[in-house]
Amino acid sequence: MADDKGFDDFFYESRDGLRLHARIYGSQDDRRLPVVCLPGLTRNARDFHELALFLSRHPTVPRSVIAFDYRGRGASDYDPDPKNYTIAIEAEDVLTGLSALGIAKADFIGTSRGGLIIHVLATAQPTLFSAIVLNDIGPVLGTQGLAHIRSYLESPRTPSDFADAVAIHQAIHAAAFPALSSADWDRMIAAMYREENGRLLADFDPALVGTFAASEPDQPVPELWEQFERLSAVPLMVIRGQNSLLLLAETVEEMSRRHPRLEVIAVPGQGHPPILETGDLPDLIAQFLARADANSASS
Repeated sequence: MADDKGFDDFFYESRDGLRLHARIYGSQDDRRLPVVCLPGLTRNARDFHELALFLSRHPTVPRSVIAFDYRGRGASDYDPDPKNYTIAIEAEDVLTGLSALGIAKADFIGTSRGGLIIHVLATAQPTLFSAIVLNDIGPVLGTQGLAHIRSYLESPRTPSDFADAVAIHQAIHAAAFPALSSADWDRMIAAMYREENGRLLADFDPALVGTFAASEPDQPVPELWEQFERLSAVPLMVIRGQNSLLLLAETVEEMSRRHPRLEVIAVPGQGHPPILETGDLPDLIAQFLARADANSASS
């Protein structure tokens, strides 16, 4: 049972011996499948804290939530070989964690890289999914969005304190996120950083940036339509920030054409990726998962 933090820490071992971490919110209810949350490239399980509390404590449809820290992020071990920071290996780590928890089927929420991991898992283990929420990610990545991510990751600034961290990220992202309140910015920054020896540090292995920088910026990123179409029978919601440069509106239109059960949520005043605890997103996600449960039970 989760303690007063709202979650329990769960540690497990990867196939190559790393100690990996996930947060578990709520208690497993046999009537409802758990929700698995997968964060973005440099992010961690803390990104989902508010949403996970909402879902696990929902007054009518509470469900357990498992939020993963990939290797090299959050409370998981850093990998001594940065070449292992790949979507394929991270997908394998997620499967290892789910196996350790005895989970063979779940609902999934994937933000950015987490959604790409879902696409990989669609090929490796398609029966794993009961319903999926993709947060600002799809089979095609916008080149402007990738260039923007590359630019701020390759030229990081170490903040002097928490207020400076907020100011740094507002300077980079505020134009795409005019809808965020000061409290929203504070929660975002608190999830991204950790304190160490009196310094505020981004909570991921710095070597991770090198693996992203090593990719060829002028080379087209492979499209994942084949993997996406393996999910055609799975209830699917896509959340897109209206200012997103990574998930383009035309990509969402094509996703809708190829997936007859796709539900689309456009989030005004936010870019890549929308903050999932803001506005009515928690309610919309809970309602979508409840509908998926009901459709599954009646089929």
